[in-house]
Amino acid sequence: MEKLKFMNFLMKKTNKRQQTLFCLLSSIILCVSCQKEEKTIEITPNNYHDVVDTVTEVMVHDIFSPPVASRIYNYPNIAAYEVICQGDPMYKTLSGQLHNLSPVPQADTTKSINFKVAALVAYLEVGKELVFSENKVETYRDSLYTSWESINKRSFNDSKAYGLLVAKHIKDWLSTDRYAQTRTMPKFSVNTEDPARWQPTPPDYMDGIEPHWREIRPSIIDSASQFTPSRHPDFSLEKDSQFYKELTETYEVGNVIKEEGETSEKLQIAQFWDCNPYVSTHKGHLMFATKKITPGAHWIGICKIASKKTGSDFNKTIYAYTKTSIAIADAFISCWDEKYRSNLIRPETLINQHIDENWEPVLQTPPFPEYTSGHSVVSGAASTVLTEIFGDNFSFNDDTELKYGLPIRSFVSFNQAADEAAISRLYGGIHYRAAIDLGLEQGRNLGRFVINKLQMIAND
Repeated sequence: MEKLKFMNFLMKKTNKRQQTLFCLLSSIILCVSCQKEEKTIEITPNNYHDVVDTVTEVMVHDIFSPPVASRIYNYPNIAAYEVICQGDPMYKTLSGQLHNLSPVPQADTTKSINFKVAALVAYLEVGKELVFSENKVETYRDSLYTSWESINKRSFNDSKAYGLLVAKHIKDWLSTDRYAQTRTMPKFSVNTEDPARWQPTPPDYMDGIEPHWREIRPSIIDSASQFTPSRHPDFSLEKDSQFYKELTETYEVGNVIKEEGETSEKLQIAQFWDCNPYVSTHKGHLMFATKKITPGAHWIGICKIASKKTGSDFNKTIYAYTKTSIAIADAFISCWDEKYRSNLIRPETLINQHIDENWEPVLQTPPFPEYTSGHSVVSGAASTVLTEIFGDNFSFNDDTELKYGLPIRSFVSFNQAADEAAISRLYGGIHYRAAIDLGLEQGRNLGRFVINKLQMIAND
C-alpha cells in the first residue's frame, strides 16, 4: 500500500515537471516565432538598381524602339516614386504636376508596410505590363517575393498589397496616354519625288519608326511642340549652300575615320554611343541582328553610376531615376515631333545618290527622319537634369556599354558626356551638324524646364 502511494506521488511529480517543461518550450517557440515575424525586410539601393537592370535586359531581349523604351522606363519609376512619397515627407507627390495624374491611394497606417518593398513591387508590376516577355519579369519578381515572405510574411503581404494598389493606379493612368491609339495610326508615307523627304535606308529599308509619337501625352512639358528647335538649313544641293556643306562634312569625316581604322578615337566614340537596339548584319543570304540598349537606357545607366558613386540612399536613388526618366521620355516626344515635321532625308541617302554610291556610314542609319538628332536631344535633357541632382563637374567612369563589348569611357561632367554623345552622330555618319548642335540646345532647354517646373523635394 505504501509502495503504491509512493508511485502515485512520483507520477504526479513527473507530470508536473513535464507540464512545466512543455510550457517553457511553448514560450520559447512563441518568442522565436514573434521575433521572426518582426524581422525587417532589408532593402538597399542595389535592390532598386537590380530591378531597373532586369527590366532593361528584358527590353533589350524584346527589342523596343528608343521612344517606346523611354516610356517603359518612365512609368515604373513614377510608380515607385509615388510609393516612397507616402513614407518619406522629404519627397513631394507628382500628382497634380504630371498631366492627368491624380493622387495615388493613401497607405493604411494600421498596416505593416515596408515602403521600400512596396516601391519595388510597384516598379516590377508596372514594368511587367509594358514589355512583351512578362514571364522574364515574373520569374525575377517571384524569386524576390519568396525571399521577402520568408523573412516577414505579414510585412511582405501588407507591402505587396500597397505596391500593387499604387501600380494599378499608375497603370490606369498610363492607359490614357494615347499609346494604344498610335498603334493603329497609318504608317509614314514615302514620297520619292520630294528630294528632301526622308526615305528608308539600307540595309533593311524599314518603315519610319513611331511617326505618331508626338501624339503621346507628355509627362511635364506643355505639348510636343513646346521646344520646337530652330529650322535646319534649307535643303539644297548647291555646293555653296550651308546644307550641302554639312552633307559633305558628314561624308568627309566618315572617310577620315575609315582611313584611320580601328585606332580612330572618333570611331570608338561613335561605337560607344551607337545605342541602336537592333543592328542587322547581312552576309550573302544570311542575316543576323545585334541587340543593344537605347540612348535613353544609356543615360539611365549613367544615373545608376552617379547614384552609386554618391552613395545615394534608396529614396534618393528612386528620385534620381524618376526625374531623369521623365526628362528622357518628354525629350523623345519633343524630338519625334520635330523629326516627323521636318521629315529630313538622311546623309546616307543623299551621299549615295549624289556623291558616292558605294559610301556607307560608320554606324547603321536608324529608320526615322534625320532632324533633330535623338541622341542629342535626349543627352541634352538627361545631362541637364543629372547635373541638377548630382552637381556640375561630376566626374565618372561610364561602364554602361561594357556588357556589350565596349570599353569604359571617362568624363569630367554629365555635360561633357552629352557633348560627346551628340557629336558621335556626326562621326557615325548618320546626322548633319545642325541636327546635333540644335538638338543639344533643344534637349537642354527641355531639361531646364523639367528642373524648374517639377517640385519633387519638400521645401525646395
